[in-house]
Amino acid sequence: MELEKRGHKVISTDLIDRGFGQGNVDFLKVKAIPEGCTCILTNPPYKFTGEFVAHALELLPENGEAIFLLNVLAGQARFKRFYSKGFLSDVYLFIKRIKCAKNGDFDQTKSSAVNYAWFVFRKGYKGSTLLHWI
Repeated sequence: MELEKRGHKVISTDLIDRGFGQGNVDFLKVKAIPEGCTCILTNPPYKFTGEFVAHALELLPENGEAIFLLNVLAGQARFKRFYSKGFLSDVYLFIKRIKCAKNGDFDQTKSSAVNYAWFVFRKGYKGSTLLHWI
């Protein structure tokens, strides 16, 4: 909704029908994105982050962006799996901890001990990763 308010055309899907967008859509089974689409933005299930990144980059055109809200967990396995392959152009790290509410119930959600960031993967990008503080 916020992106639409700012003039972006948005197609929303989710594996679970939450009453917004189109439910019952498994992103990992999507064969194509709408013509003209150059960006995929999502908060994937973290255990499938590698699969989501790889699939998004397959679907996107050259220079298309895949933007993921992820927890900031670093380690050899995660680095080897998808950071080391390139395409990670920017990381926007939240300076404050944000609430991630299950099913949008922010009133019942306490602040998290987890740090989050937006990770921007650009298909074909070969440069260094830039860190931004937000």
